[in-house]
Amino acid sequence: MTSDPPDDDALHRERQRIGRSIRNSRMDADLTQEQVFLAVPLNRAYYQQIEAGIANPSLNTLLRIARVVGVSITDLLLD
Repeated sequence: MTSDPPDDDALHRERQRIGRSIRNSRMDADLTQEQVFLAVPLNRAYYQQIEAGIANPSLNTLLRIARVVGVSITDLLLD
């Protein structure tokens, strides 16, 4: 089994930007974190790590989050 390569600052900044985009989209949809993580479904702490740019969510998780907050995944990734 291979592990992820070491993190670098550029990847961390991109995850933070995507996390901000998720948070902004969630707030624009007038949803709480709880409403989103229960609908996806995700663990509360993991969802909070996604919004903080700490976690590295799968594509499927990002697609589910986008669906719940009512935007396309492109909106989350390219915002």
